[in-house]
Amino acid sequence: MYSLLVADDHPLFRDALHAVISSGFTDTQLLEADSLASAMAHVETMEGLDLLLLDLSLPDADGLEGLKTLRETFPWLPVAIVSAHQERQLVLDAITLGAVGYIPKSTPREQLLAALQQILQGQLYLPADIMRRPPPRAIPAAAGEDSEDKPSRLPRLTDKQLDVLGCMSQGMSNKQIARELDIAETTVKTHVSAILRKLGATSRVHAIVMAGEEDLNGYIAKRMAR
Repeated sequence: MYSLLVADDHPLFRDALHAVISSGFTDTQLLEADSLASAMAHVETMEGLDLLLLDLSLPDADGLEGLKTLRETFPWLPVAIVSAHQERQLVLDAITLGAVGYIPKSTPREQLLAALQQILQGQLYLPADIMRRPPPRAIPAAAGEDSEDKPSRLPRLTDKQLDVLGCMSQGMSNKQIARELDIAETTVKTHVSAILRKLGATSRVHAIVMAGEEDLNGYIAKRMAR
């Protein structure tokens, strides 16, 4: 049995989410809050809360400020974002601040249940369609800056590790990567560990951000063209 708290100021969306979650997780206790203050009051009085689903447009919390407050006040509490906003950088910023997942409100029913299942099993969830979008073009280096000062770390990776990193950048879990690349999940975990070590990344999210900054897709295309 799971205990979930939904923090969203739109009653109709809370009702819809309640219906979807109840259909997929029959033994789940689902609480509701219409503000950050109300959500925090629930957390303080509850024991064993498994997940808080947080909207980014609460009346008393602007954007990611609510997430920051929750992470500072309840660092033990898993928080996933459920939002209508679908900017790639916003997703990465939320994960960097400690969110365990980012679920767009436009997510279809079955995909939403799968995302929640992935999160409740302790895995990070990123929306693949958003993460596949190319990152914004980098601002050109200022005059006098030497691009060689920051050499790419992608050449340190093997072809298979690049494939795994590409899947990671699309928000795939280890199980999904294993299925996509037709390899064992234990092999995926080994590749992920090697990727983090070779890139000097502190986490999976850090590696994804680095891949975006260094234009992973462009690098792979050039490598295949050689």
